[in-house]
Amino acid sequence: MKIKGVLSLSSYSILFRRFCHGSPSSSSPGPGPLEQYKRLVRQGKLQHDMHQERVATELDDLLERLRKYEIDMEDYHAEMSRWEESRENERRHLLLEEAKSKQKGGLWIKGKDRNENGFLGNWMSRRRGPVEPGVGKMVSYLNREKKLDGLVGLRPHLPVAPKGIYLYGNVGCGKTMLMDMFYNATGSIVQHRRRFHFHEAMLEIHEQMHGIWKKERESKDETSNGNVVGSFRWIASLPFDAKVKEWLIGEEKYKQEVQRKHILSAVADKFLIDRVSHTCGASLLCFDEIQTVDVFAVVALSGILSRLLSTGTVLVATSNRAPEELNQDGMQREIFLDFLAKLEYNCKTVHVSSDTDYRRLIPIDKVDQVHYFWPLNSANRAKFELAWQEVCSESGANIISTVLPVMFGRSLEVAESCNGSAKFDFEYLCGRPVGAADYIAIARNYHTVFISQVPVMSMKIRDKARRFITLIDELYNHHCRVFCLSSSSIDELFQGTEEGTLFDMESFQFETDIEGGKLRRDVTAVGTMGTRPTTTGLEFIMSGQEELFAFRRAISRLMEMQTPLYLQGVKIMHPLFCQKNSQLAAHTSDLSHSPPSI
Repeated sequence: MKIKGVLSLSSYSILFRRFCHGSPSSSSPGPGPLEQYKRLVRQGKLQHDMHQERVATELDDLLERLRKYEIDMEDYHAEMSRWEESRENERRHLLLEEAKSKQKGGLWIKGKDRNENGFLGNWMSRRRGPVEPGVGKMVSYLNREKKLDGLVGLRPHLPVAPKGIYLYGNVGCGKTMLMDMFYNATGSIVQHRRRFHFHEAMLEIHEQMHGIWKKERESKDETSNGNVVGSFRWIASLPFDAKVKEWLIGEEKYKQEVQRKHILSAVADKFLIDRVSHTCGASLLCFDEIQTVDVFAVVALSGILSRLLSTGTVLVATSNRAPEELNQDGMQREIFLDFLAKLEYNCKTVHVSSDTDYRRLIPIDKVDQVHYFWPLNSANRAKFELAWQEVCSESGANIISTVLPVMFGRSLEVAESCNGSAKFDFEYLCGRPVGAADYIAIARNYHTVFISQVPVMSMKIRDKARRFITLIDELYNHHCRVFCLSSSSIDELFQGTEEGTLFDMESFQFETDIEGGKLRRDVTAVGTMGTRPTTTGLEFIMSGQEELFAFRRAISRLMEMQTPLYLQGVKIMHPLFCQKNSQLAAHTSDLSHSPPSI
């Protein structure tokens, strides 16, 4: 990925990540990954790499298969929608017929002689012996489902999905670039698609699970006093006795409980996109930097990705590791092996064999490194502060303090911000128990971020080091401009000590006390996903290779973020500018379709 010149604006949209997922797709298909790659090589923008070209060819073939698959899935979803509607109508019809039978049969005895529950079935159960709680509802539910299979027919047959691609290789070999070339090319082909980075995906999984359990608690509260509200409101107007209505609510609640037992499947169904459009097609998930370094990641990703693959989603993923090496420590081995088999069946594994970190080959003149100031001396402090004042002056706004909303109802105070730019101290961002949710909020809301007093990372501040790595990951993923005032050069930022190498906990950023450690533990407990490991246990299961990947990636990305090439892309790829560009495009479109004024 050797860059020899400055890319034009149109080339930027091809080469780098785009976060404007909500922007309208072009009606005409764009160039595929292979054509994009070859064009950039011809223009001298990229150095040819046979491994990268081979991967681009694989992705190009997948793109062609997706064109037909999208049409097949549109037909499938239309048939599926009719089937689900018919099945739900028949299910309610059967339920109401049972309720009418109970009402007419007088199973609820009125008067002084009614038993404690008022239900004649209690007398019947005494004759038959004790019945395990919930068995009656389970039997009636299963019988009803069996009847529905006969009345409505079985679920429509899912079209065979084309095999996705799992890319793995060393830091800086071009995995993400190639995946994003593919993602950009799918805009006019696949309706429902998402691009996730590992941190963002894990946080969304947490948020979805929390929402499901919160809704469950609210539902229990609503019906605790026999009130017919919420999702059971339709029962209130039915011409039945109160006890019959209670029975109906019980049957409906049992159906919901059955569905909630498979919470990862429920999260997976909402993970890509809530299908609100009238026509639905294929789903595509591009997943950057898959990692499974703790129990929750193994279980959650295994369950959710397995569900998505089983329901027709096409996966294109990147990782530093081959699939079989993702879980070297053997956590939840049986679950992981099931996921591995599913991944192998649904995805082709492709090794990006290049050992070159192409980011290090990007030519950088020292004069261009105006955004990374080192060492920490008075001259560089003055340059750093001058740069902040110039950025604020260019924006034409005043420097203010504000509070930034963060996931899970939390917030983060920003002492100095100015129209899309913000300034922080290293200790404030990385010396406290914060994590990826905070960094994602910063990256989404500020296109320019200043970070002062960045120290050399050592074993003594390993938690700060892993937070800083997570921070750089998110600023890079959202294409932010970053100014740093640091103690050392980028190459010397991460140092081992006599105490040992740095311990990388970048993937545990969502376990901090402030961000939601309690939520994490609750999720683990309720979901029966295993015990949350102690810090000692976490240190034991981590390997030096994982640390090496993380530090190399951070250094590689910091270097790229100093280049003119990257910096020119900020105004194109950052979410704030994407949103403005989308609004401008929509406004221009409206004007072009408006009748001329007279």
